[in-house]
Amino acid sequence: MFTSVLVASEYAVVANKNFKKISKADIKSIYLKKLSYMNDKKIVPINLSSRDKIRKSFEKKIFHMSFTRLKSYWTKQHYLGHRPPITMKSQKSVNLFIKKVDVSIGYMDVRNVDKNLKIIYRWSD
Repeated sequence: MFTSVLVASEYAVVANKNFKKISKADIKSIYLKKLSYMNDKKIVPINLSSRDKIRKSFEKKIFHMSFTRLKSYWTKQHYLGHRPPITMKSQKSVNLFIKKVDVSIGYMDVRNVDKNLKIIYRWSD
């Protein structure tokens, strides 16, 4: 008899090696643009596209908000002059951006994290 084993996917919030250790609450604040500066430098949070499974997992784990509630939050923020985090199409793009922009933060599959990135938070499905 054949049995399939479901293996949980593991993901990580990553940053440049110089990024200091932060909490899950700080990550949430950064992505909701409530925390914008670290050591007098503007933090640049990066999202994957809205249909990406890792983004959906990230939002569920970090925000504990439904897609509708999060969309409503950003609609309100838009009228207050605040923009959501920038979006990139691939984990490779996120990886390259973080290496070039010192105070940037993103998330990806843990298997795609290389030695030049610092894992600041991990989770799994």
